[in-house]
Amino acid sequence: MKTSIRMIGIATTFLWIFLISFFISAVYSVKDLHFNMSEPQMGVNQNNEVYFSLPITITNNGFYSIGSFMISTRILDENGFQIAENSTVVPVIRKGENTTAFHTVMVNISDLLQNSQVNYLINDSEFLVKAAIGMSIAQIIPVQVATNLTVPWGAPFYNLTFGTPQYSDFNTTHCITTIPISFENHAFFDLNGTIQIKMYNDSDLLVGSGETTFEVPQHSPYNGIVEFYVSTTDLTETGYLEVYFLTPLLDYGPLVVSYG
Repeated sequence: MKTSIRMIGIATTFLWIFLISFFISAVYSVKDLHFNMSEPQMGVNQNNEVYFSLPITITNNGFYSIGSFMISTRILDENGFQIAENSTVVPVIRKGENTTAFHTVMVNISDLLQNSQVNYLINDSEFLVKAAIGMSIAQIIPVQVATNLTVPWGAPFYNLTFGTPQYSDFNTTHCITTIPISFENHAFFDLNGTIQIKMYNDSDLLVGSGETTFEVPQHSPYNGIVEFYVSTTDLTETGYLEVYFLTPLLDYGPLVVSYG
């Protein structure tokens, strides 16, 4: 009986020694894990969707395989409004392996422009990327780390300016209204689409509307005009414009601009 108890005690001692040794070696193994996050990138895919991409390389020089490697990101604007989120999982990274995971988050630009408190259509800014990485060492011991990154946002219609409406006679009842438009495309993508303008007088009566198409490469300026007919009897010195932007990437409007 005493021999059995002694053997159980010895076995328990060896078990604890094994567990402690395993834990120490697993924790020590973490120092041989290397993570390299490349520069975050933003672009446009073939479906005209805007994406945020974060390439991350994992080098596992530790003693054990890494299981359930997961990277999760949340993209927030400067006011904390969540723009997008996503997670990417790598099931196993075996010891001695070098693996690159491409973590991608899709961003709905129209939702961003319509719902955020900041008008990112015309204002440059920065977005905050909160990244969390989780894994299990030897597929047993959980480990988690977190970091924050910033990515710049270039406004597609930066410094958007509408000039004073200009009028020229057309006939006895109507005139031609010309409205100059200028902006700079600070975005990371080329911009093309349509600008629609509805003109209202000081009594909120629609007096005319028109549109123009545009095609502006990234980091380039634009200068153009919108022309349309207006009834001279309804025209007033002051009023406002409702402006709509229609592109393959985003739809936005109305942007209200006063005139007069």
